Amino acid sequence: LRATELLAVPVDSPPALPEQGTAEQCAQRCATSLACRAFHHDQQSQLCQLLPWTQHSPRIQLQKNIRYDLYQKKDYLRDCIVGDGSGYRGTRATTEKGLRCQHWQATTPHDHSRFLPSPRNGLEENYCRNPDRDKRGPWCYTVDPNVRHQSCGIKKCEDAVCMTCNGEDYRGTVDHTESGTECQRWDLQHPHKHPYHPNKYPDKGLDDNYCRNPDSSERPWCYTTDPEREREYCHIRICKKRPRPVNVTNGCFRGKGEGYRGRVNGTLATHRVVLVPSGWLDPVPLLPSVFSLQLAAQCPPSWRIQVMAHGSWVGTLEWVLVVQPQLMPTLPTDTVTFEQCGQREERLQQKGRIVGGQPGNSPWTVSIRNRAGVHFCGGSLVKEQWVISTRQCFFSCDADLTGYEVQLGTLFKDPGPGDPDQQTIPIVRIVCGPSESQLVMLKLARPAALTRRVALICLPPERYVVPAGTVCEIAGWGETRGTADGSVLNVARLPVLAHSECDRALRGRLKESELCTAPLRAGVGACEGDYGGPLACLTADCWVLEGVITPSRVCARTDLPALFIRVSLYVDWIYKVMKMG
Repeated sequence: LRATELLAVPVDSPPALPEQGTAEQCAQRCATSLACRAFHHDQQSQLCQLLPWTQHSPRIQLQKNIRYDLYQKKDYLRDCIVGDGSGYRGTRATTEKGLRCQHWQATTPHDHSRFLPSPRNGLEENYCRNPDRDKRGPWCYTVDPNVRHQSCGIKKCEDAVCMTCNGEDYRGTVDHTESGTECQRWDLQHPHKHPYHPNKYPDKGLDDNYCRNPDSSERPWCYTTDPEREREYCHIRICKKRPRPVNVTNGCFRGKGEGYRGRVNGTLATHRVVLVPSGWLDPVPLLPSVFSLQLAAQCPPSWRIQVMAHGSWVGTLEWVLVVQPQLMPTLPTDTVTFEQCGQREERLQQKGRIVGGQPGNSPWTVSIRNRAGVHFCGGSLVKEQWVISTRQCFFSCDADLTGYEVQLGTLFKDPGPGDPDQQTIPIVRIVCGPSESQLVMLKLARPAALTRRVALICLPPERYVVPAGTVCEIAGWGETRGTADGSVLNVARLPVLAHSECDRALRGRLKESELCTAPLRAGVGACEGDYGGPLACLTADCWVLEGVITPSRVCARTDLPALFIRVSLYVDWIYKVMKMG
C-alpha cells in the first residue's frame, strides 16, 4: 500500500527499530522472521521497520503517511487458500456449517493435544487452520460438543474469481502457476528480465505477483520465481456465464469495436482502417471518399472520419481511413442542466487551503472512519445511499468494512455529541470501479437525510471536459501541516489546467483518466486524510463532482500540477452500480 502506515492502538509490543535497506531486502528479512508479518519502507531514507501485525490484527488501524509504503504478508490477508491451505493465516473463525471455532489453546468442549499453538504453526485464537495438511483445506475444532471438528469451506484462490475469454480482464489474486510455483513480482526484473513493468502498462493490472495476461496469450500467466522456468500459465476457473456484448453497432464502431456487428468485409481498395486514440497529432488535409461519407452519415456527429495519406515506401502511397471518436468533447456549459443536486448555502468566499486552509462549506463531503472511529479518508455523497471515494483508501475490493462508517453533516473532524446536524451511517458494501479508474463506491446501510448541512453533489455529463481556467474546490479534514485548523473542514480553490498543458508539465505521463489543476505559489493542495474527497466545479449554477483526490507523495506542490481522477469518464459505470444496488 503506497503512502500508508500501520498504527497499533494502544501499542502492546513496540515494533523493531528501523534498519537500512531496500524494499526487497526488507521483504527478505521479513520472510525469514517468524515474528514479522509486515513492514514499513521509507523510500527517501531507505529505512525499513519490521512489524509483528497486519491491518487485520486487533487494535490496528491503517493511516495515510506519505513517508512510508506498507508491505504485508499475503498469507495473513487472503480470504482464499492456495493449494491445501496449510499456509492460510486469515481470520475466518466459523465452519462451513456456521459453527463457531474453539480456541486452539482451549481443551473444552474438545480435549486435544496433537495441535497446540506455536510460533511456527500459526494456531492463533480460534481461526481456521490446516496444521495436518488436510486435503479439504483449513478446519477447526468447534464449540459444539457434538461436532468435534469441521472444515471451514474456504474457497481456493483460483476459484474465487473466474475469467472470461482469454482472461485479459482477469484481476484476481492467484499468484502461483499450474505447477505450484510462486510468481515473480511484475515490478522486479529477477530472476527473469521482462518488458511488462506496471508503470509502463498501468491498464494491465500488473499488481504484486498476480497472474495476468498483458500480451493477449491463451490465458493468464506469470514469470516464475524459479530461475530455470521463465513463465508458466496459471490455473483459473472460466466463468460459466459469459457477459453479453455491449454497445452493439452495425454502421460504425465504438471504443475498440468489440460490439461491431456490421457487414463490411473489406477495406477501401488496399487501404487500412484504424482507430486513432485521443491526442492524435495535427491531421493531414482531408481526402474525400465514398466510403468515408457513408460512415459519416451513419456514425454520431461527435465522431470524426478522415482519410489520411502517408508514404510507407518510396514511390508508393498508402491510404489510411481514420475513424476517430471525439473521446472528450467539451460541452458548452449552457447545455448542461442538473436537478436536485449541487446546491448549498453559499457563504462569503475565502481564499483558503487544505494545507494552510480556511473553514469551508461542502455539504457533500463525507468523512470515512475506521473501526476505531478515526477519520482516514474523504468521499462525496452522490446519492442518498452512495458515496464515491478512491480505491487507494482501501486494501482490496473485498475488504471487510464491518465497523466502518461515514460521517456527514458536520464541519468538525471530531464533533461533540451535541452537534445537531451530524449523521453517522455504517458502510455495508464496497464496489471497485474499472482498474484504471481507481474509484470505489461505498453503499451506506441507510439513506442519508438531506439537510442544509447534507446535500448531494451532481455527476457530470459523460466525458465532459472542464474548461481550462475554471476555478474549482477541494475539501477535506486532512493534514494541514500546522498552517490551518485541522479540526474543521477546510476548502481550497484551484484553477483547472488544460489537458495538453498538464501533459507537457508531466512530460507526457498524463493519462486520459486524469484531470489537473495548476500549481499555486502559496502551496495549495490536498494532503493525507483528504484523499477520496471531491474536486467540485460550479457548472450551470450547480456544484459538480469533476474529480476525486488521489494520494501523492508530496502535499501541495508548487512546481507540478495536482492530479485527480476524471469522474466524467466513469459516470456510466457509476449510474449502473447505483441502479443495480
